[in-house]
Amino acid sequence: MEAQRNLDAEIEALLNVEKQIRLAGDVAGTKKAVTDILQLCFEAKAWKTLNDQIILLSKRRGQLKQAVTAMVQQAMQYIDQTPDIETKIELIKTLNSVSAGKIFVEIERARLIKRLAKIKEEQGLIAEAADLMQEIAVETFGAMAKTEKIAFILEQVRLCLDRQDYVRAQILSRKISPRVFDADSSKEKKKPKEGDSIVEEAPADIPSLPELKRIYYELMIRYHSHNNDYLEICRSYKSIYEIASVREDPAQWIPVLRKICWHLVLSPHDPMQSSLLNSTLEDKNLSEIPNFRLLLKQLVTMEVIQWVGLWNMFKDEFENEKNMLGGSLGGKAAEDLRQRIIEHNILVVSKYYSRITLKRLAELLCLSVQEAEKHLSDMVVSKSLVAKIDRPMGVVCFQTAKDSNDILNSWSMNLEKLLDLVEKSCHQIHKETMVHKAALKV
Repeated sequence: MEAQRNLDAEIEALLNVEKQIRLAGDVAGTKKAVTDILQLCFEAKAWKTLNDQIILLSKRRGQLKQAVTAMVQQAMQYIDQTPDIETKIELIKTLNSVSAGKIFVEIERARLIKRLAKIKEEQGLIAEAADLMQEIAVETFGAMAKTEKIAFILEQVRLCLDRQDYVRAQILSRKISPRVFDADSSKEKKKPKEGDSIVEEAPADIPSLPELKRIYYELMIRYHSHNNDYLEICRSYKSIYEIASVREDPAQWIPVLRKICWHLVLSPHDPMQSSLLNSTLEDKNLSEIPNFRLLLKQLVTMEVIQWVGLWNMFKDEFENEKNMLGGSLGGKAAEDLRQRIIEHNILVVSKYYSRITLKRLAELLCLSVQEAEKHLSDMVVSKSLVAKIDRPMGVVCFQTAKDSNDILNSWSMNLEKLLDLVEKSCHQIHKETMVHKAALKV
């Protein structure tokens, strides 16, 4: 009780001193007085008094911005030294209310919210943690370090994914441009010009840019896995594969390259998939995993693939993926793999046949006539293929119907070629005639 009275008396004396210095406009003196009051409360372990003094000092008439900033920064150092979790939360909430709406302590407020969200997450309140984090728009903070901004937004995305709010996760992820990860950090930082806002250094616990790149793409893989968007998952793994630290360690890049190969095979056929497939096949590192090179080679080669033989060959590799980096390929992956092989086979058949009976097509695909017709129809609807089915005759026609303009254009092209050939032939005949005439004169 005596100690409390002494503390109150000391605080009262310091408050009077602080008032005089503040009204005199002495910035350094005010900052020292404010921090001394907080230090007294901290040393006495009077946490409730500390919270009350923080609110009181921030609301005093004409309080200096520098004093409020110093006070918040000083109090933030005490957070980890609180005796229990309730006191810690109370102190964070007090500092949060003091810094709310003040642009000069916006970075401190963002860090406080992040710490409070972490506590909420540890308590299992993920929805609350996500809502807290979404209050802060760090992309507008000019003085915050780039890496800290990215780390904060990535934390927002992660919490949204944890609460399965995929729409908001996508919106937040778009605040980060993938090009920011390719910036050359080795270049010397330009000295700020006079009048420019000074960018603070990122705290020591913020990961480096390559590590943030990896975290970003791992979150994107989680997001795209929800929609089974295999091509986007593949592109995310490709970006992870290109990180220098991953490329240097075979233990890291082999699992990533395996995932790239599997997701390429699972992706529907389109120009982007085809381009990625060919660029992956040219990768020299693929020789380290010859089975996957063979798998990609089969997809590039325009030959019919026997599903049973392929599945028997790669079933063990497929099952092993769940023990690798990134986990299993998803519940629908085996079914989708079979679907992609059937689509590949239909495309191969369309290259070699202009017309084919449904019965023969079903034999080539190792399917029933009904299944073959269903898969063919799905591909036509998705515009992967141009085909027409004559169901009474049981014939599939892969030829595209040309309109009158196309036919006329092809005729004119053919006529041009014919006239070119006639002209070349005439020239050759004339040349031979001239040579013979010259020989006869001699």
